[in-house]
Amino acid sequence: MEFGKVSDAELKLIDFTLPPDPIVTTEVLKSSKKKGKTKFYVGCAKWGRKDWIGKLYPKGTKEKDFLEYYAKQFNSIEFNGFFYNIHSPEQVQKWMEKVPKGFKFCPKFTQTITHLKRLKNTKADVDAYLEVVESFKEHLGPIFLMPHPQMSLKNLPTIEEFIAELPGDIGLFLELRHQEFYSNPEGYNTELYNFLRKQKRGTVITDAAGRRDCVHMHLSTPECFIRFVGNGLHPTDYTRCDEWVLRIKKWIDEGLETCYFFMHQHEELHSPELIKYLIEQLNKHCGTDIKAPVIHSDGGLF
Repeated sequence: MEFGKVSDAELKLIDFTLPPDPIVTTEVLKSSKKKGKTKFYVGCAKWGRKDWIGKLYPKGTKEKDFLEYYAKQFNSIEFNGFFYNIHSPEQVQKWMEKVPKGFKFCPKFTQTITHLKRLKNTKADVDAYLEVVESFKEHLGPIFLMPHPQMSLKNLPTIEEFIAELPGDIGLFLELRHQEFYSNPEGYNTELYNFLRKQKRGTVITDAAGRRDCVHMHLSTPECFIRFVGNGLHPTDYTRCDEWVLRIKKWIDEGLETCYFFMHQHEELHSPELIKYLIEQLNKHCGTDIKAPVIHSDGGLF
């Protein structure tokens, strides 16, 4: 993942402190009618990594079995693969047969919809996409929408119209890349935030070194969807995770219902180590009981 990538020299100059919560986030969390034990869905962005053999997957694992072993370690996947290929219901069925009960796929909208057509004249494409993702049935988590990074505030009506026309029973989180959406004093465009809150649609928080504006801390629903981009297990990766654990603990106390947390690295080889660290710290400080992945350095079996 190249988004927000900076040099090692620049890493030393970045203030990674998470910004304070805006008042609206506290209001949303405290208005939750489902206060109690927060549900956690934690994982990586992909499962098809051959360099995870002998580390996350047993030595000798075949590529066709990667998902099966991934799903033994994590309970969800941020499914970026849908961005490039819509796949088919038949393929979805094969994937579902490899995961246990409770596992969630969180697919991304396809690039045809978001980047080529930029959310306009997409009804047929959206219908085809939803037909496929709904094939996940009980394994379908929220889908996430990332409009083309060049789509700015002038495209706000298009974004709002697109979201408003989606079925209300489909969970949706919105990720924004254009800097104009974070340019006001509140740190997130007020009109869009109010729209999402009214529509009961969530906001994606992307924590990347080179784009601190995307760490906006505005929750429009009592759920969070965090995309964390690490830097090759640099020491700041761990201190940043520590900060997130403390913030999530605060949100749990205030009424957070669900937390989706997906780990990225610019070199995905290292994602398992960092998500393991995050899970261990969540369990230690937040009273959670999330299964941590077993990571091997010797290629042994689990």
